[in-house]
Amino acid sequence: MKNTLFLIGLFVLPFALLAQQQRSKSKSSDKLYEKGGIKTQVSMESALGINSSNDEFSPTFYQNGIVYVSYHKNGPIDPKTGKPFFNLFFAETDAMGMPQKARDFSLQINSQVHEGPVSFSKDGNLLYFTRNNLEGGLPKTNSHKKVPLKIYEARRGKYDWEGIKSLPFNSDEYSCVHPSLAPDGYRLFFASNMPGGYGGYDLYFAEKKTDNWSKPVNLGSGINTKGNELFPFIHESGLLFYSSNGLGGKGGLDLFMADVSGEDWGNPENLGVPYNSDGDDLGFILNADATKGYLASSRRGGYGGDDIYVFEAGGEPIIEMEKVMLSAMVVAYDERTSERITNAGIRILQRTEDGFAEGEKIYDVEMMPSESGELLMKLVRKDADEMEEPTIFTNLNGEAVFNMVKDRSYIVLVSKEGYESGEIMHSTDGQFGAQTIRVPLRPKDCTSLNGLVSASGYRNGVPNADIRILNLATGHQTELRSNADGQFDYCLPIGYDYSITAVKDGYKEGKTTLSTAIGNPHNVDATVRLVPLEKEVVREPIREGSVIVLENIYYDFDKYFIRKGAAEELDALAQLMKKYPSMEVQLIAHTDSQGDDDYNLELSVKRADSARRYLIQKGIAGYRIEAYGHGEQDIRNRCVNGVDCSDEEHQYNRRMEVKVMRIDEPVEVEYDEGKPFGN
Repeated sequence: MKNTLFLIGLFVLPFALLAQQQRSKSKSSDKLYEKGGIKTQVSMESALGINSSNDEFSPTFYQNGIVYVSYHKNGPIDPKTGKPFFNLFFAETDAMGMPQKARDFSLQINSQVHEGPVSFSKDGNLLYFTRNNLEGGLPKTNSHKKVPLKIYEARRGKYDWEGIKSLPFNSDEYSCVHPSLAPDGYRLFFASNMPGGYGGYDLYFAEKKTDNWSKPVNLGSGINTKGNELFPFIHESGLLFYSSNGLGGKGGLDLFMADVSGEDWGNPENLGVPYNSDGDDLGFILNADATKGYLASSRRGGYGGDDIYVFEAGGEPIIEMEKVMLSAMVVAYDERTSERITNAGIRILQRTEDGFAEGEKIYDVEMMPSESGELLMKLVRKDADEMEEPTIFTNLNGEAVFNMVKDRSYIVLVSKEGYESGEIMHSTDGQFGAQTIRVPLRPKDCTSLNGLVSASGYRNGVPNADIRILNLATGHQTELRSNADGQFDYCLPIGYDYSITAVKDGYKEGKTTLSTAIGNPHNVDATVRLVPLEKEVVREPIREGSVIVLENIYYDFDKYFIRKGAAEELDALAQLMKKYPSMEVQLIAHTDSQGDDDYNLELSVKRADSARRYLIQKGIAGYRIEAYGHGEQDIRNRCVNGVDCSDEEHQYNRRMEVKVMRIDEPVEVEYDEGKPFGN
């Protein structure tokens, strides 16, 4: 812990003095457990993928992993400690939340001095971090011949973090460390040894005022002590977690929490075992739903120094977190008559930052052919009727009441037989009180076609078939594609006869007819059967050797961290590989021609490997995925080295190709259809 203590400034206090400041263990933890404030029955596991004999501490959630503090064994040496300077590292986490292989976080943030704990804004566009005071790129000492620590801000740039600036409450004479930005982005909690405090390091917060920050406010004697309060983390629940050596405990720094959501702050509660140990315990963080968290500890049984630990309680919330709920009422009504609609099904889908609805069962996977003959993958949201059955229905007044969580975005889907589905985007961000959401439904004046393209003689659907629906009276033609199950749907105008044709390589063309000339709007089923030219084609719903291009995977600044919520195409690929368990692929990453050839080759290898890990986290077995990087070897347009091109032209070359190396799905013979090959 010595290096960590140096980083936070505790080197100014002799170890013996720190020991003298310890008081007998507080009984506050007993009170905490009596009221059920935090669960102690949690699993606690060492993050084996990143822990080492070095110090690893202060984890922070970022994208699909964590950022934490450690150092390179062969990095620049701090003359005061004789060990390398601390830097920031990033590690992706697997499906269980366990950090994997670590990599440098940022070339712009990591420097030749100490970088410490970080905090991100909710949208990931702002970064706050601890660093030694620098002037002209060199450490700057104060009047006490010491180099203080300061909190800096940086903004997301095109290639890396940029616009690094010191916050206004920093000083050359004292340190400000360990920033933690509140979820609303308006309060920044941190620790400082500025004059006027209660002890060594106290906890403070500053409020954001337009483009500046207020004067820091001390959290008071209810939180701060004569000792040191450090490593604050403010959770969405309004609970502040931090470390202190001035409140007593099991030993060294202990973890505490206090409710700072109201007007009265104080009454810190010791988290107790297993969060605290006889070593130093610090850097506690908890995800938004309070189901999983991380902390750092120098407890016995680790690799040495501080190690990072993962804890969770079987998917249950670890703290009693009262979500701010808003009562919401959906009113469904007829768009033409304004009459209320009874027994309409309500589906409430939470919306991600990029506009997608959360949940794998909400989308179908479609693959469209490109001009070059490759396949382009996309996710298409299912119709309401194709989703799971709704659990909320409107009453006799056409109303349905339920709760929404504050500061979330939703898609409200309303469906009723005889009507087209209605959809409203609704955000509770900044909202207070009861919400009313009015959703108009338009009466159907068409027949709902539920179509299927199947392999003649088999029960297998035929995915990615081209479908043409021809109105025999008007000559109007509609073109569709079947999804991964061979299904398609369309709303057919009433009063006409239609022919439906389906074609796909490896099959004879299939055709059927239907009519909507009689009766009121209703549902109609239609099956188009394609005769396979050979049996093997049925086993390959996607032909071996096919290349699927993923063009919309977004990487972070060093360009191989996949951004959270920006990998829908990889999600679609995972969904496809789950549907076809025999499918094995090669991931081939390509860059544009900007930059050095060797760097681009290395970058593409890292991108492909990152995508492979992402798929494994989604439950795809590693043996089914090979990862390769081709750098700028296969430029698809004129934008080779030395050619001036637009960003859009360069973007065309930045892609991930998925080559289907093997697929051999079982076939289900439809015996009553006869033998498809006449034998």
